[in-house]
Amino acid sequence: MDTDAGIDYGTFEEGRHVNYWELDQTLQRVIRRVYTDSEFDWAESRLSAFGETVGLTIADNADDIDDHGPELEPYDKYGEVQNWVRYPETQYENERLAYEQGIVADSFEAPPGRDEPMPLSHNLAMQYLLSYADPGFDCPVAMTAGAALVLEKFGREDDVLREYYDALTSRDYEDLIEGAMFLTEKQGGSDVGANETRAEWDERAGCWRLTGEKWFCSNIDAEGTLALARTEDAPAGTAGLSMFLVPHGDPDNTNRDRDGPLTKGQRREDGPLSPEDVNDQYYRRLKDKLGTISVPTGEVEFTGAKAYLVGEEEHGFRQMAEMLNLERLSNAAASCGIIGRVLLESKIYAANREAFGETIDQYPLMRADLVDMAVTHEAATTYTFEAARLLSERERAERGTARGTGDSGGPNETADDAYRLMRLLIPIAKARTARMAVDTASYGMEIHGGNGYVNDFVTNRLLRDAQVLPIWEGTENILSLDVLRALEREDAHEPLQTAISERLEYVSHPALADAAATVEGEFHDLMGALATLAGEDSEYAQLSAKRLAHYVFDVFTAALLLERAQRDLDEDENGRLALVATRFVSRELADRDARGITSGDRFPIEQFDAVVRYTPVEPDSITDAVAADD
Repeated sequence: MDTDAGIDYGTFEEGRHVNYWELDQTLQRVIRRVYTDSEFDWAESRLSAFGETVGLTIADNADDIDDHGPELEPYDKYGEVQNWVRYPETQYENERLAYEQGIVADSFEAPPGRDEPMPLSHNLAMQYLLSYADPGFDCPVAMTAGAALVLEKFGREDDVLREYYDALTSRDYEDLIEGAMFLTEKQGGSDVGANETRAEWDERAGCWRLTGEKWFCSNIDAEGTLALARTEDAPAGTAGLSMFLVPHGDPDNTNRDRDGPLTKGQRREDGPLSPEDVNDQYYRRLKDKLGTISVPTGEVEFTGAKAYLVGEEEHGFRQMAEMLNLERLSNAAASCGIIGRVLLESKIYAANREAFGETIDQYPLMRADLVDMAVTHEAATTYTFEAARLLSERERAERGTARGTGDSGGPNETADDAYRLMRLLIPIAKARTARMAVDTASYGMEIHGGNGYVNDFVTNRLLRDAQVLPIWEGTENILSLDVLRALEREDAHEPLQTAISERLEYVSHPALADAAATVEGEFHDLMGALATLAGEDSEYAQLSAKRLAHYVFDVFTAALLLERAQRDLDEDENGRLALVATRFVSRELADRDARGITSGDRFPIEQFDAVVRYTPVEPDSITDAVAADD
């Protein structure tokens, strides 16, 4: 592939049997900025190898799994509860390929060739690539990482929980367990404080036992499931919730050849549990879902299930929030991966589909669509991995690991600033990118015409898979209220103001001046909006919360893209990202008379190769190109 000439998408038949890392120069650019030099040097070949695995094998398997997904066999032939989920062989293969390439392990335990674990942003980069093929399978991967993070923080001092942590972070499929998070209850939904599941200490058995129902349980048969329950005499609301690890099998009576958690390898080899091996829970049914078929989601009834307390009693909601930070960024990474796959499929289709004597990527309307899809992809990915960088910084500080050397592409926040800014950016990342994924997947189907609407083409599945992303880990309304809490409780506006100011101050190229001035003006208005809401009653603040979340995304992303564009001009002598940044500002923040119709803007036609095909752009050439877009 001649990178100087850009990518010729006409040489591909479709977006599979390719290396997704090698074709996604957006992800490459972002990862190079958020990793240290040593991290990137170690990771580049491994991300490329994983991108090839996903493109050559996992993508095809994902289509088979979508047609022949997991099935629940709740009873054995004698009518005894066995809670057996039957998976197609292609799903076992995908699991082995992903976990043994370190998708979870590398960010928790030092991988071969390194003295320290990789940052959590590496786990998210691999989730992003996995979601090119199967966002449904990414759900168990994300929850496995989330459960490992919770046990790392709150459970590793306990010998039993340490065994579960080791299994969650194993690089060997035979020793691996997956994680899950059973949070939702029928009567509560997003109101976690309404949870009714009870936990009682069984003195005779020397364990906790859970009783109650969980209504939306993804990865239903995970061995490392975290669940919230209320102990005796605990207060109402979230303050009274404790966290428990609930194994799939009875931890005291699994009748296996070795002690410890019931691993994926054991379960695949040995088949259904015998009735005496079943933990006291019942899997009532799997949900008949629109998409994400590869992750079995169902209803669970705890009937005295044995469980391990994680950390201290009545600290469960705070502990679950730690998992939610990573889960929400996983959701955003999956959204970006879907956008990347839809964009790739759309580029390839448009470069090959002929209509009226030309391939359709030669027509102005299609060029405009592909340019704006590419800009959306750049914006979503850049924002998401900046939030991931902040999460990684915070975790480094808690672990006490070294930062390493190299430029991460951002200011040097204190650990406190990184945490406060992260708390603001993460719910926005999840909310905005999820909607972007749905919209992009929907339009990707339209580009393919009738073919895109049928199961034979992957755009059908990508839209079905994308549609859950605005729901998982909190709806947009819930996330917008979380933004208000971050501003109120963490004073998150302070690090936000610093972060945007420092990025705008870095921008100096004349071609970026007008866009920077527009963002500066909107930044001023955003700060005014934050000050206004601080003085209003909570009802008005809630009414404005969603608009505020979108406003923060647009201004922060614009400043981030402009700063990164300046770095590309200075260090790589490439003006492509400058074109992307100015297009984003023009589209999202600039006032345009007559909706731009009278502007004479020919940007999508003239800059198509740079934005869509990644053709490098000489810095000296971008001033005129940007002026034409204004």
